[in-house]
Amino acid sequence: MVAQNNLPAATASGIDAAAAEVLKATGVPSASVAVVQGGKVAYVKAYGMARLDPQMPAEPGMQYSVGSISKQFTAAMMLLLVQDGKVKLDDPVGKYLPGLTRANEVTIRQVLSMASGYQDFWPEDYVMTSMMKPTNPQQILEVWGKKPLDFEPGTQWQYSNTNYVIAGRIVEIVGGKPLIEQLQGRIFRPLRMTGVFNSDASRLPANDPTGYYQHALGPLRPAPLEGQGWMFAAGELAMPASDLALWNISMMDRTLLAQASYDAMFTEVKLKDGKGTGYGLGVQVGNRNGHRYIEHSGEVSGFVSENIVFPDDKVAVTVLTNEDASSAAGALGRKIASLVLGGASSPGGGSAETAAAEKRALDIFTGLQDGKIDRSQLTQLCDAYFTEEAVQDFAASLKPLGVPSSFKQVAEDKRGGMTFRVFSVSFPNNKQVRVTVYEEPDGKLEQYLVIAPGN
Repeated sequence: MVAQNNLPAATASGIDAAAAEVLKATGVPSASVAVVQGGKVAYVKAYGMARLDPQMPAEPGMQYSVGSISKQFTAAMMLLLVQDGKVKLDDPVGKYLPGLTRANEVTIRQVLSMASGYQDFWPEDYVMTSMMKPTNPQQILEVWGKKPLDFEPGTQWQYSNTNYVIAGRIVEIVGGKPLIEQLQGRIFRPLRMTGVFNSDASRLPANDPTGYYQHALGPLRPAPLEGQGWMFAAGELAMPASDLALWNISMMDRTLLAQASYDAMFTEVKLKDGKGTGYGLGVQVGNRNGHRYIEHSGEVSGFVSENIVFPDDKVAVTVLTNEDASSAAGALGRKIASLVLGGASSPGGGSAETAAAEKRALDIFTGLQDGKIDRSQLTQLCDAYFTEEAVQDFAASLKPLGVPSSFKQVAEDKRGGMTFRVFSVSFPNNKQVRVTVYEEPDGKLEQYLVIAPGN
């Protein structure tokens, strides 16, 4: 795929400027962009370096891992099997996987919509040492699919990769073939998505981007690879941005699935108390400044992606980047959407608990500036993340920023049985960073990352 541009000159130059601004602000090596306008692919371009040593410029045809954007393809495949009459959305998962916790009380619809209660096996924004070894879906389900549910089915919404391992296995059981074969035969080939790659089965080829990560604001390093099997059905796909654009067109034009399937996929699932979740089947759904959207982001080791479709406007934006735990894909996606739509913006913490969390996170931050960390506060996996190299990178990159002038919690959520917090950190020199933390119920930290803001 070569670069193409059918946008007005001012819009195209605005995208170029936005990409340059975001890559500079975040330090992310590259971004691959595709824009749909008027229901057609209108803009495809790549920016920056796909690989740093030796340097290899990013090109539009390169395959980037898209992470959790993969989930909507698993959901779509399930809906195709529903159309075949082989499965029903309100079937209990126990009909196909009887050994799971409360399998006869959790439905396929609840699994696809993140309302099941099954605990997330990978909420963290880094690859834990335990995930560097190969696994398979059955092993994941033997551990996380047999834990007590985090909540009563249908009563809460909580993002969980485990849900999609369950869904993927049901697709294989019902469809009689490996998930990737069914996706190729019924989705990718019909839509001429010729660049799709199963990055769960093997590393991306040498002519595709390297994924990177960094400790705090330290040097970029090649990201460790997940062990084979960990991304099955929840984050296994890689592809060029232009292939996602073809998928986006099929969603806005409703050309691949039955109308009832699209209705099910794009309709916000409600909890038992009537509360909305902002989620359909494998996609976030909602309205931004009068523009209905279907959206999902994705992250696997070394890559972050953003994909948003405005079906009524016949507009879609795809941004793929090659550094994990970065805000670049989301920030650039928002800027491009604003340029193409003319003003669409993104969708959206003083208690004593918040104040205590801020103080604790600040103390750890200032300790890391001096090359120190209290390992008694860390889980075993987080302790393993903070190698001597990591601590040195944190210190070398954070010490020059000086004493923070502000350290505020800006978001809090529940995931994987843990509390996820985001802190915005400002300095007198107008520098800013973000800190993301996962906290176990016993208070130990499963994650402590420092990242550059995207905007």
